[in-house]
Amino acid sequence: MSDLMEKFQAALVLGGVGDALGSRWEVCVSGPQIQRELGALGGLEALKLDPDQWPLSDGALMLMTTAEALVTDYWCLEDLYRELVRLYVGAMVSLQGRAPEPSTAQACANLKPNNFLLAWHTPFNEKGSGHGAATKGVCVGMRYWQPERLDNLVEVSIETGRMTHNHPIGFLGSLCTALFASYAIQGKPLQSWGRDLLTVIPKAEEYCRKTIRHMAEYQEKWFYFEAKWQFYLEERGIADGESRASFPEPYDADETDKMYKRWSSEGCPGSQGHDAPMIAYDALLAAAHTGRICGRRAVLHGGESSATGLIAGVLFGLLYGLGPVPVGLYQDLDRRDNCRTSGSGFTERRPVEK
Repeated sequence: MSDLMEKFQAALVLGGVGDALGSRWEVCVSGPQIQRELGALGGLEALKLDPDQWPLSDGALMLMTTAEALVTDYWCLEDLYRELVRLYVGAMVSLQGRAPEPSTAQACANLKPNNFLLAWHTPFNEKGSGHGAATKGVCVGMRYWQPERLDNLVEVSIETGRMTHNHPIGFLGSLCTALFASYAIQGKPLQSWGRDLLTVIPKAEEYCRKTIRHMAEYQEKWFYFEAKWQFYLEERGIADGESRASFPEPYDADETDKMYKRWSSEGCPGSQGHDAPMIAYDALLAAAHTGRICGRRAVLHGGESSATGLIAGVLFGLLYGLGPVPVGLYQDLDRRDNCRTSGSGFTERRPVEK
């Protein structure tokens, strides 16, 4: 098995691990309390995740649904979008008791699988700024990870994102996670990812203008995403893309809860398209800084931890594979075989679509 295939499989498996862990505690608003409860269970190393006690959430299932479309043999991007529409509409009736995020459910009701030309066009959604586009969009970067496919990555991440989250903060979250996945595969230094994101956002705006859809509504919301990320990069001292990230001492559960709330816009860290990737990215930077697995900061916080855990898990898998992760966390994971199969599909050769 190739090293790339192993990392792609690890990415989706560990995305599921982060999602399952986060789902267990996402109703708790206190990181310290979550860490105490984890300690009572014996810590991450002692956990054995299984489908009954640790089921995947709707976010992980939408990620797998998106991956299913991306690994099919489509000959043009419009065919990919039609397949995504078909699968998203079907997913709403097959989530098996896992309630979809409200924005996702509302948007999927507006998708038009029987309309050949406009199947994936949904209305602008004032409430579509949530994390759902970012969590499912991360696998777009696994399909279009090569630098020469950047234009495809920008277009597909935006269209995939605004099918369910037609709001700049929502679909720019999809662009962000797709980019970060591609950077992980390319081996770009972690500290450069945020700066490079800001250099790509103008391409996203150019693409949206070209499609002539909802730009008047977008204009009012667009700046917020960029401003939040610029603030974050300056706070960490990595706006130049080269310096080593700086962290407060101590950077414990109390401190992460406070900091994550400062980055959020709804009072629930990780609930939006800008801060779900931000928290995952920050956890990866902190792990590189301390030499420890990023799970605690990505998952064990008082916010939307299934979203941040999923994104961080995918990126961690692309960077490091399964090697550093305790076997009990993924050996019997809910839908583990589906995750591995989807990951394998990204390494197969396909025609270059137009």
